[in-house]
Amino acid sequence: MDMEMTMLKHLHHNSNVATRYCQKLVTICTGFLLSATIATAAADNESFLDDFSTFDMSRWFISDGWSNGDHQNCVWSESAVAHEEGRLSLYFYYDISENHQYTCGEIQSRAVFGHGTYEARFRTNEGSGLNAAFFTYIGPVHGKPHDEIDFEIRTANPSVVTVNTFVDGEPMHGTAHPLPQPANEQFHIYSFKWEPDRMSWFINGDLFHSVENVQLPETEQKIYFSLWGTDTLSDWMGVFVHPDGPKRMDIDWVAFTALGEECQFPESVVCDR
Repeated sequence: MDMEMTMLKHLHHNSNVATRYCQKLVTICTGFLLSATIATAAADNESFLDDFSTFDMSRWFISDGWSNGDHQNCVWSESAVAHEEGRLSLYFYYDISENHQYTCGEIQSRAVFGHGTYEARFRTNEGSGLNAAFFTYIGPVHGKPHDEIDFEIRTANPSVVTVNTFVDGEPMHGTAHPLPQPANEQFHIYSFKWEPDRMSWFINGDLFHSVENVQLPETEQKIYFSLWGTDTLSDWMGVFVHPDGPKRMDIDWVAFTALGEECQFPESVVCDR
Protein backbone atom coordinates (compact mmCIF):
# COMPACT_ATOMS: atom_id res chain seq x y z
CA MET A 1 0.00 0.00 0.00
CA ASP A 2 2.89 2.44 0.68
CA MET A 3 4.13 1.87 -2.89
CA GLU A 4 0.67 2.63 -4.29
CA MET A 5 0.40 5.85 -2.26
CA THR A 6 3.82 6.99 -3.45
CA MET A 7 2.72 6.48 -7.06
CA LEU A 8 -0.42 8.53 -6.53
CA LYS A 9 1.52 11.40 -4.91
CA HIS A 10 3.60 11.77 -8.05
CA LEU A 11 0.77 11.69 -10.59
CA HIS A 12 0.94 15.50 -10.97
CA HIS A 13 -1.52 15.83 -8.06
CA ASN A 14 -4.20 15.34 -10.71
CA SER A 15 -7.30 13.70 -9.24
CA ASN A 16 -8.55 12.42 -12.61
CA VAL A 17 -5.24 10.73 -13.38
CA ALA A 18 -5.07 9.28 -9.88
CA THR A 19 -8.58 7.90 -10.26
CA ARG A 20 -7.68 6.21 -13.55
CA TYR A 21 -4.57 4.69 -11.96
CA CYS A 22 -6.60 3.31 -9.05
CA GLN A 23 -9.02 1.77 -11.54
CA LYS A 24 -6.09 0.15 -13.35
CA LEU A 25 -4.82 -1.35 -10.12
CA VAL A 26 -8.21 -2.93 -9.46
CA THR A 27 -8.41 -4.22 -13.02
CA ILE A 28 -4.97 -5.80 -13.09
CA CYS A 29 -5.31 -7.38 -9.63
CA THR A 30 -8.66 -8.87 -10.62
CA GLY A 31 -7.15 -10.15 -13.85
CA PHE A 32 -4.23 -11.73 -12.00
CA LEU A 33 -6.55 -13.68 -9.69
CA LEU A 34 -8.75 -14.85 -12.53
CA SER A 35 -5.86 -15.84 -14.79
CA ALA A 36 -4.07 -17.67 -11.99
CA THR A 37 -7.21 -19.71 -11.43
CA ILE A 38 -8.03 -20.78 -14.98
CA ALA A 39 -4.84 -20.45 -17.03
CA THR A 40 -2.50 -23.13 -18.24
CA ALA A 41 1.13 -22.48 -19.09
CA ALA A 42 1.83 -20.85 -22.46
CA ALA A 43 3.59 -23.13 -24.93
CA ASP A 44 7.07 -22.50 -26.31
CA ASN A 45 7.23 -21.40 -29.98
CA GLU A 46 3.45 -21.21 -30.25
CA SER A 47 2.11 -18.39 -32.44
CA PHE A 48 -0.09 -15.89 -30.61
CA LEU A 49 -1.70 -12.46 -30.80
CA ASP A 50 -2.27 -10.73 -27.45
CA ASP A 51 -4.42 -7.59 -27.61
CA PHE A 52 -4.40 -7.19 -23.80
CA SER A 53 -8.17 -7.44 -23.54
CA THR A 54 -7.12 -9.29 -20.39
CA PHE A 55 -3.75 -9.73 -18.72
CA ASP A 56 -2.83 -13.38 -19.18
CA MET A 57 -0.69 -14.53 -16.25
CA SER A 58 -0.07 -17.83 -18.02
CA ARG A 59 1.73 -15.91 -20.78
CA TRP A 60 3.41 -13.03 -18.90
CA PHE A 61 5.56 -12.72 -15.80
CA ILE A 62 6.03 -9.32 -14.11
CA SER A 63 9.57 -8.49 -13.02
CA ASP A 64 9.39 -7.51 -9.37
CA GLY A 65 11.88 -6.75 -6.61
CA TRP A 66 15.26 -6.44 -8.37
CA SER A 67 17.24 -4.40 -10.90
CA ASN A 68 19.55 -5.52 -13.69
CA GLY A 69 22.71 -3.96 -12.24
CA ASP A 70 24.36 -0.78 -11.02
CA HIS A 71 23.68 0.93 -14.36
CA GLN A 72 19.93 0.86 -13.61
CA ASN A 73 18.63 3.57 -11.27
CA CYS A 74 15.24 1.94 -10.69
CA VAL A 75 13.89 -1.29 -9.24
CA TRP A 76 11.40 -3.46 -11.15
CA SER A 77 8.03 -3.53 -9.43
CA GLU A 78 4.62 -5.00 -10.18
CA SER A 79 3.17 -1.64 -9.05
CA ALA A 80 4.71 -0.10 -12.21
CA VAL A 81 2.67 -2.40 -14.47
CA ALA A 82 -0.97 -1.44 -15.04
CA HIS A 83 -3.65 -3.03 -17.21
CA GLU A 84 -6.80 -1.59 -18.65
CA GLU A 85 -8.89 -3.39 -21.24
CA GLY A 86 -7.06 -3.31 -24.55
CA ARG A 87 -3.79 -1.85 -23.26
CA LEU A 88 -0.89 -2.54 -20.90
CA SER A 89 1.17 0.33 -19.45
CA LEU A 90 4.64 0.27 -17.92
CA TYR A 91 5.60 3.15 -15.64
CA PHE A 92 8.77 4.87 -14.42
CA TYR A 93 8.33 7.10 -11.37
CA TYR A 94 10.06 8.61 -8.35
CA ASP A 95 9.87 6.32 -5.34
CA ILE A 96 12.75 6.04 -2.87
CA SER A 97 13.58 2.51 -1.74
CA GLU A 98 16.59 1.04 0.06
CA ASN A 99 18.90 1.04 -2.98
CA HIS A 100 17.05 3.08 -5.64
CA GLN A 101 15.23 6.36 -6.02
CA TYR A 102 12.91 5.21 -8.81
CA THR A 103 10.52 2.37 -9.66
CA CYS A 104 10.11 0.93 -13.16
CA GLY A 105 8.10 -1.68 -15.05
CA GLU A 106 8.92 -4.77 -17.06
CA ILE A 107 7.06 -7.85 -18.31
CA GLN A 108 8.55 -10.99 -19.82
CA SER A 109 7.04 -14.03 -21.48
CA ARG A 110 7.03 -17.30 -19.62
CA ALA A 111 7.59 -19.22 -22.86
CA VAL A 112 10.57 -18.98 -25.20
CA PHE A 113 10.39 -18.44 -28.95
CA GLY A 114 12.62 -19.08 -31.93
CA HIS A 115 12.56 -18.24 -35.64
CA GLY A 116 9.54 -16.22 -36.69
CA THR A 117 8.07 -12.72 -36.76
CA TYR A 118 7.78 -10.62 -33.60
CA GLU A 119 5.51 -7.54 -33.64
CA ALA A 120 4.18 -4.96 -31.19
CA ARG A 121 2.31 -1.68 -31.33
CA PHE A 122 3.29 0.80 -28.63
CA ARG A 123 3.89 4.43 -27.68
CA THR A 124 6.26 6.03 -25.16
CA ASN A 125 6.79 9.26 -23.25
CA GLU A 126 9.94 11.31 -23.72
CA GLY A 127 12.55 11.78 -21.00
CA SER A 128 16.34 11.98 -20.97
CA GLY A 129 18.07 8.99 -19.39
CA LEU A 130 15.19 6.56 -20.04
CA ASN A 131 14.85 3.55 -22.34
CA ALA A 132 11.62 2.03 -23.67
CA ALA A 133 12.31 -1.41 -25.13
CA PHE A 134 10.62 -4.29 -26.98
CA PHE A 135 13.10 -7.14 -27.28
CA THR A 136 13.87 -10.82 -26.92
CA TYR A 137 16.51 -12.14 -24.54
CA ILE A 138 17.99 -15.30 -23.09
CA GLY A 139 21.13 -15.43 -20.98
CA PRO A 140 23.19 -16.85 -18.12
CA VAL A 141 20.36 -16.24 -15.64
CA HIS A 142 18.47 -18.89 -17.65
CA GLY A 143 21.49 -21.17 -17.98
CA LYS A 144 21.94 -20.16 -21.63
CA PRO A 145 24.34 -17.97 -23.65
CA HIS A 146 23.40 -14.30 -23.99
CA ASP A 147 21.39 -13.95 -27.21
CA GLU A 148 19.17 -10.90 -27.78
CA ILE A 149 17.23 -9.00 -30.47
CA ASP A 150 16.28 -5.38 -29.74
CA PHE A 151 14.00 -2.50 -30.50
CA GLU A 152 14.93 0.38 -28.17
CA ILE A 153 13.79 3.99 -27.95
CA ARG A 154 16.14 6.12 -25.90
CA THR A 155 13.47 8.61 -24.99
CA ALA A 156 15.85 11.56 -24.79
CA ASN A 157 15.22 11.48 -28.56
CA PRO A 158 11.88 9.75 -29.25
CA SER A 159 12.20 10.49 -32.97
CA VAL A 160 14.70 7.63 -33.42
CA VAL A 161 14.57 3.89 -32.79
CA THR A 162 17.66 1.70 -32.46
CA VAL A 163 17.91 -2.01 -33.26
CA ASN A 164 20.57 -4.54 -32.40
CA THR A 165 21.37 -8.19 -31.78
CA PHE A 166 23.60 -9.93 -29.28
CA VAL A 167 25.17 -13.27 -30.14
CA ASP A 168 26.74 -15.02 -27.15
CA GLY A 169 27.09 -11.64 -25.45
CA GLU A 170 28.58 -9.75 -28.42
CA PRO A 171 26.58 -6.83 -29.93
CA MET A 172 26.12 -7.10 -33.69
CA HIS A 173 24.23 -5.59 -36.63
CA GLY A 174 22.99 -2.46 -34.82
CA THR A 175 21.64 0.67 -36.44
CA ALA A 176 19.47 3.70 -35.67
CA HIS A 177 16.51 4.78 -37.78
CA PRO A 178 14.23 7.86 -37.73
CA LEU A 179 10.58 7.23 -36.96
CA PRO A 180 7.80 8.65 -39.18
CA GLN A 181 6.54 10.58 -36.13
CA PRO A 182 8.10 10.72 -32.66
CA ALA A 183 7.32 7.73 -30.47
CA ASN A 184 5.78 9.97 -27.82
CA GLU A 185 3.30 11.42 -30.31
CA GLN A 186 1.98 8.32 -32.05
CA PHE A 187 1.74 4.56 -31.77
CA HIS A 188 3.92 2.64 -34.23
CA ILE A 189 4.13 -1.04 -35.14
CA TYR A 190 7.62 -2.44 -34.52
CA SER A 191 8.36 -5.78 -36.18
CA PHE A 192 11.34 -8.03 -36.72
CA LYS A 193 11.63 -11.30 -38.60
CA TRP A 194 14.21 -13.78 -37.33
CA GLU A 195 15.23 -16.44 -39.83
CA PRO A 196 18.14 -18.90 -39.74
CA ASP A 197 20.22 -16.82 -42.16
CA ARG A 198 18.53 -13.39 -42.12
CA MET A 199 17.27 -10.74 -39.69
CA SER A 200 14.89 -7.97 -40.82
CA TRP A 201 13.41 -5.00 -38.93
CA PHE A 202 10.26 -3.04 -39.91
CA ILE A 203 8.40 0.09 -38.82
CA ASN A 204 4.69 0.19 -39.66
CA GLY A 205 5.26 -2.60 -42.16
CA ASP A 206 8.17 -0.90 -43.96
CA LEU A 207 11.54 -2.68 -44.02
CA PHE A 208 14.36 -0.38 -42.85
CA HIS A 209 17.24 -2.70 -41.90
CA SER A 210 18.26 -6.26 -42.68
CA VAL A 211 21.33 -8.48 -42.54
CA GLU A 212 21.84 -11.92 -44.05
CA ASN A 213 24.43 -14.68 -44.21
CA VAL A 214 26.01 -13.36 -41.00
CA GLN A 215 26.26 -14.62 -37.45
CA LEU A 216 22.83 -14.39 -35.79
CA PRO A 217 21.26 -15.44 -32.49
CA GLU A 218 20.59 -19.16 -32.29
CA THR A 219 18.99 -19.72 -28.88
CA GLU A 220 15.24 -19.51 -28.31
CA GLN A 221 14.41 -16.42 -26.26
CA LYS A 222 11.80 -14.81 -24.03
CA ILE A 223 9.86 -11.70 -25.13
CA TYR A 224 10.28 -8.56 -22.99
CA PHE A 225 8.89 -5.04 -22.67
CA SER A 226 10.58 -2.62 -20.28
CA LEU A 227 10.81 1.04 -19.31
CA TRP A 228 13.85 1.92 -17.18
CA GLY A 229 16.37 4.65 -16.39
CA THR A 230 20.07 5.16 -15.77
CA ASP A 231 22.36 7.63 -14.00
CA THR A 232 25.53 6.22 -15.56
CA LEU A 233 24.94 5.42 -19.27
CA SER A 234 24.72 9.08 -20.25
CA ASP A 235 26.63 8.75 -23.54
CA TRP A 236 24.08 6.21 -24.71
CA MET A 237 20.78 7.25 -23.11
CA GLY A 238 21.36 10.93 -22.36
CA VAL A 239 22.01 12.65 -19.04
CA PHE A 240 19.31 11.52 -16.63
CA VAL A 241 16.78 14.25 -15.84
CA HIS A 242 14.47 13.77 -12.87
CA PRO A 243 11.01 13.48 -14.44
CA ASP A 244 8.33 16.01 -13.53
CA GLY A 245 5.87 13.13 -13.13
CA PRO A 246 5.47 9.44 -13.99
CA LYS A 247 6.64 8.35 -17.44
CA ARG A 248 4.92 5.53 -19.29
CA MET A 249 5.08 3.09 -22.17
CA ASP A 250 1.68 2.02 -23.54
CA ILE A 251 1.51 -1.35 -25.32
CA ASP A 252 -1.52 -1.89 -27.55
CA TRP A 253 -0.78 -5.46 -28.71
CA VAL A 254 2.02 -7.96 -29.29
CA ALA A 255 2.25 -11.00 -31.55
CA PHE A 256 4.54 -13.85 -32.52
CA THR A 257 4.10 -15.81 -35.75
CA ALA A 258 6.26 -18.90 -36.05
CA LEU A 259 8.32 -19.20 -39.22
CA GLY A 260 6.28 -20.75 -42.03
CA GLU A 261 2.88 -20.12 -40.44
CA GLU A 262 0.11 -18.03 -41.99
CA CYS A 263 -0.60 -14.36 -41.28
CA GLN A 264 -2.65 -13.97 -38.07
CA PHE A 265 -4.04 -10.43 -38.47
CA PRO A 266 -4.16 -7.71 -41.17
CA GLU A 267 -1.50 -5.40 -39.66
CA SER A 268 1.12 -8.14 -39.59
CA VAL A 269 4.11 -7.93 -41.96
CA VAL A 270 3.63 -11.68 -42.46
CA CYS A 271 0.54 -10.87 -44.55
CA ASP A 272 2.68 -9.09 -47.18
CA ARG A 273 5.41 -11.68 -47.45
